[in-house]
Amino acid sequence: MYYTIKEIINSAIGVSSILETPRDKSFGHFALPTFSFAKELHKAPQILAQEFAQKLESLPQITSVNVVNGYVNFSLSSAFLGQCAWEFLQDKTKSKNMESQKERILLEYVSANPTGPLHIGHARGAIFGDSLARIGRFLGYAIHTEYYINDAGAQIEKLGKSIYYAGRALVFGESRELPADCYQGEYVFELAQEAKNTLGDYVFENLESLEKLCIFGKDKMLEEIKSNLAQVGIVFDSYVSEKELFTQWDSTLKSLKAHNGVYANEEKLWLKSTEYGDEKDRVIVRESGEPTYLAGDIIYHKNKFERNFSHYINIWGADHHGYIARVKAALEYLGFDSQKLEILLAQMVALLKDGIPYKMSKRAGNFILMKDVVEDVGADALRLMFLSKKPDTHLEFDVNLLKKQDASNPVYYINYAHARIYTLFSKSSFTMESFKKLPLEQYNTWNLQGDLCDLLVSALGIKKVLNDAFSQRLVNKVVDYLYALAADFHRFYNETKILNTENEEQILKVLVVVAHSIALGLDLLGVRAKESM
Repeated sequence: MYYTIKEIINSAIGVSSILETPRDKSFGHFALPTFSFAKELHKAPQILAQEFAQKLESLPQITSVNVVNGYVNFSLSSAFLGQCAWEFLQDKTKSKNMESQKERILLEYVSANPTGPLHIGHARGAIFGDSLARIGRFLGYAIHTEYYINDAGAQIEKLGKSIYYAGRALVFGESRELPADCYQGEYVFELAQEAKNTLGDYVFENLESLEKLCIFGKDKMLEEIKSNLAQVGIVFDSYVSEKELFTQWDSTLKSLKAHNGVYANEEKLWLKSTEYGDEKDRVIVRESGEPTYLAGDIIYHKNKFERNFSHYINIWGADHHGYIARVKAALEYLGFDSQKLEILLAQMVALLKDGIPYKMSKRAGNFILMKDVVEDVGADALRLMFLSKKPDTHLEFDVNLLKKQDASNPVYYINYAHARIYTLFSKSSFTMESFKKLPLEQYNTWNLQGDLCDLLVSALGIKKVLNDAFSQRLVNKVVDYLYALAADFHRFYNETKILNTENEEQILKVLVVVAHSIALGLDLLGVRAKESM
């Protein structure tokens, strides 16, 4: 609807418009501000508003026009809204008005080290990334999702060592208190028991079998991570192994040297990252000749850019903020355009239960496991709550809020609106499916008034919201929209008699659109819309 009327207005006034929604609904459905055109067209905003108003008054899609302080406020006709509603229900506007339908995007997120189960901090970036991908794909972008497996280096050796000492406790009765430089938690002993059952007791006799334990532990943890993600509906298109990519280190380093991106000092090899805004240069090869963690990131990003996507998005934890400049510097030295790499940061989450910190998992040591919270509140509730705030802001909430059945719980409030509409249809002789199959003529002859018309305009606004949410990387805009739409519906429901009235059919036709918008929005957030509650 938004993009269709915007094109019509642009054609009528001869310039590219920006439409806003008036705070006061009595002004109209949309407002066209004229201030940005004043300098270009050499006219005062008030004069331009009057001229634009005259042109809008002649459009059949618009019923009323009024000018207020340089704004042209207008309302849409019932016939136009009916046509938009029909197209929406037929899914004829899925990718309409998208200029970048063929843009290929590589979206990498989560990428947690496969050394332990996913904790609640990982969950926020995972859910945000998955929802961003869902919305982007709906809008026509070709999005490929990827998980980068950090399966090389000290952390994997630490995992193998942890399993080794846990296995010594199981097989030889040694102390269950693992060394301080090992991973802690019951899951390590679970891995040791599985290794004992699968590989045999001999792997714990000495450290000669450490590499086997490293690989075994990494593979088992990756299986668990995939299972944790599947619990909340997340499946990746591909997984890339850091260990396998390290076969490309020599060629990567050669390219960095060829572009004068590194230098030797203190028996180390440094990346000249200060040349591209980093606060200091970074070590990429230690005195021992071993590549650093940053070296793995450089290889991976070289591999990414060689796959020729149009754009690259990484979702990292907020603690990785310092890595942005150094990775982008490496890309420039490798001959790539670092502006194509967009890095989004996800802040940590603080969970409460009845006002006190959520209990940490004994199984994982000092972490709150994602799996535990999902089992406590459900995947849908967790997803919607995690998506309710901007990802780069701190999020704290009490999980018991998600069990309340009132407006304070957005999960309940939005779903209740959807379920209420289904309940209305269960008591009516009309059906949703019959309305969706009606021809266009049954929609563009509507005569909508007042709150019902406003409700339809709100329901048809979802496409604009989805575009804004994706382009601005603010999935929370979808949650805000669904909550507002649910509020509009609940208000209308409480103030209007619907069934067994002369307007029942017309009202229910509008409510089909409302339900369709709520279901679509929830689906793109990875949440199931409930038909009964």
